[in-house]
Amino acid sequence: MLIKLLQDQFIAELTPIYDALEAQQLFLICLEELEGKTRIDFVMNPTLETKQPEQWLAVLTELVQQKPIQQILGKAYFYGYTFEVNEHTLIPRPETEELVEWIMATVAVDQPIRILDIGTGSGCIGLTLAKELPHSAVTLLDISTEALAVAKRNAAALNAKVNFLQGDILALEQLADTYDIIVSNPPYIRELEKVEIKKNVMDYEPHTALFVDDGDPLIFYRKIGLLAKAHLKPGGFLFYEINQYLGKEMVELLEAIGFTQTELRRDLLNNFRMTKSKI
Repeated sequence: MLIKLLQDQFIAELTPIYDALEAQQLFLICLEELEGKTRIDFVMNPTLETKQPEQWLAVLTELVQQKPIQQILGKAYFYGYTFEVNEHTLIPRPETEELVEWIMATVAVDQPIRILDIGTGSGCIGLTLAKELPHSAVTLLDISTEALAVAKRNAAALNAKVNFLQGDILALEQLADTYDIIVSNPPYIRELEKVEIKKNVMDYEPHTALFVDDGDPLIFYRKIGLLAKAHLKPGGFLFYEINQYLGKEMVELLEAIGFTQTELRRDLLNNFRMTKSKI
């Protein structure tokens, strides 16, 4: 079957759901993942054929149902690494890469440090830091058995030597060790913000990793901040990915806990998206 015919079908069926650019991008992702071909290959040879049209159409069926392409393919790319993802883990996002870059700009690459990644999910933050900071000792913590299983498989695939802990951070009275850096991308979307969430997130990504009650939207940040205050080494840092609408409240919370030099940073889309605090 001509891949050009599949392209036409993708565009026709996906443009009522996604805009034309997104529909074309989804087709190109499938071209690369299913056929090992690039856009240039396709442009140079528009008569390319596939021997697996059934697989293409199976992917298209799930895309029409607005299932994320990363979950359909079972993998996502983050900071140049490939991560397994599924319905038990969040799909890594570009703004989280910015958080990782900020962490790496804060420490020397050859500095021996201990890092704790709280709510690790697929492990994208902690495992990337473990690979990029080879002298670091990284621990990944999550409440979800299923998410930790994914993180363990990602660690094995990346040959990253890290430690794993399972636990409910809200129930912990203390952490297992002291750390130079604690980082977390905890649940932060308020119930009132659900109207802004697209179907591909709402229906397919784990709600326990996304949403918090409107009455106390900073519950995870407060608890992690208190634990970090007690378990960060002198001069240590606490990094957060945050709700873009609650930047001011985050700074006030961290100052109330006792952190100094709290910096609120915007992402590339100009949203307040991350904080760095020093003990």
